[in-house]
Amino acid sequence: SGQVEVSNRGLKRILERAVGENHASWSDKLDDALWAFRTAYKTPIGCTPYKLVYGKVSHLPVELEHKAYWALKHANFDLKIAGDHRKIQINKLNELRDQAYENSVIYKEKTKRIHDSKIKNCVFNIGDRVLLFNSCLKIFSGKIKSRSSGPFTVS
Repeated sequence: SGQVEVSNRGLKRILERAVGENHASWSDKLDDALWAFRTAYKTPIGCTPYKLVYGKVSHLPVELEHKAYWALKHANFDLKIAGDHRKIQINKLNELRDQAYENSVIYKEKTKRIHDSKIKNCVFNIGDRVLLFNSCLKIFSGKIKSRSSGPFTVS
């Protein structure tokens, strides 16, 4: 799908910048690139992919070391209250995902509107010379091949 290709392109761009000239080390940088991609704000969904999956903001490993003691100190060991709290968290996560879906629909409509406003409606008159776009060449693309055939005369 188109969204997967866009995500892969973004991840590839991050990897290219992280690897630099040493292309053989891409597998060593993959974890860092994935972390950067997953924790970066995405405008179409209105949050980070990490937050969409886990329902909270991501923390750096350094922050986790300091928060672990605080979390243990303030942990609630009452199973009833902890279960109720978890149900509330799951409901909030579902609301966040619904909101992200609505944001993506709005974003797609907005980009479609902008794209459609830039398309020119061409009117052809008899005797005009035109080029015909050949969609088959889009599949077998090459840098030298022309994607259109013609010119043809409108009759």
